[in-house]
Amino acid sequence: MTAAIQRRLEFPEPHHAEKTELHPELNRAHVRFIGVGKTYDGRQGPVAALQGIDLAIQRGEVFGIIGRSGAGKSSLIRTINRLEQPTSGRVLIDQVDIGEFDENRLVALRRRIGMIFQHFNLMSAKTVWQNVELPLKVAGVPKEQRDNKVRELLELVGLQSKHKAYPAQLSGGQKQRVGIARALVHDPEILLCDEATSALDPETTQSILGLLREINKRLGLTIVLITHEMAVIREICDRVVVLEHGHVVEQGPVWQVFGNPQHEVSQTLLAPLQHALPEELQSRLQAQSTASDAAVVLRLQFTGGAADEPDLAALFAALGGRVKLLQGGVERIQGHALGQLLLAVSGSAYSAEQLRERAGQWAQRVEVLGYVV
Repeated sequence: MTAAIQRRLEFPEPHHAEKTELHPELNRAHVRFIGVGKTYDGRQGPVAALQGIDLAIQRGEVFGIIGRSGAGKSSLIRTINRLEQPTSGRVLIDQVDIGEFDENRLVALRRRIGMIFQHFNLMSAKTVWQNVELPLKVAGVPKEQRDNKVRELLELVGLQSKHKAYPAQLSGGQKQRVGIARALVHDPEILLCDEATSALDPETTQSILGLLREINKRLGLTIVLITHEMAVIREICDRVVVLEHGHVVEQGPVWQVFGNPQHEVSQTLLAPLQHALPEELQSRLQAQSTASDAAVVLRLQFTGGAADEPDLAALFAALGGRVKLLQGGVERIQGHALGQLLLAVSGSAYSAEQLRERAGQWAQRVEVLGYVV
């Protein structure tokens, strides 16, 4: 019996014609939220953590959920494995509504869904090997199969030599690698990452994100990742949704949200990654030209609309005069050029407005900030 047939026996289609009810392209969604709401009882009355969430996560993608503290990120991700039961709406996995699952079906569901946590959740009295092996022992897997699986996973996460070590003897990154290995013991189809890098330093974060990318490509897992760090989203995700007060305020491909954030929350979360106007330059900037040698300061923003990086030689030639690069940079996200440049143009035959128009041939947005001597 194939795994697909076995899975349909364990998780049969609902009696209503779900596939004809949904919009055709949504039938490919691995995880689907339909009008999901979650309300908790608070001291002063009900508190709405999620309100009317409609999302579709495609099979095999890395999907990011970002928002400020209290936005509803953890509540949303925990509805996927039914650690949280929605107050309203439905959560579908492979077009099957998991809301009515009994305990037996929930156990089977959770074996299809791995989860890694911010603080690792390792058992301090057990070795690396024993921590990874434990879910298999609980499931009654024979010892030989357990040994083969644990050995395979420790090799995948690069901890073969640490199999006898205890959590206290490991670095934060090594502990998270153990957590990842443990989450993969049942060959899940979905991996949930709950702030998995928030307790790690930047270098270790990069190594863990690299490991998650490798797992995504090698095993074809759907990864759902929540974080409050836009840098993590930029590094690993295919698409992102931004939450605020339990609502979806923005969503789309990562390059699009990064290049042209529409909502104030997205703009605020992206602010640490942006190059602000240097304070020294800000103090010298004037609204009007007061000297013959004053330079026009232009801000060019690249939002991913062009296929290629800007041709700086052609840009500088089009502006004429003397062009200085004051600050900025351009990076590629998902094949799109994103970033900004601050330029000072002096001695040009063109007016500030003409310079703005000419620079617009290369940048999606151009702004005249003022003049400096």
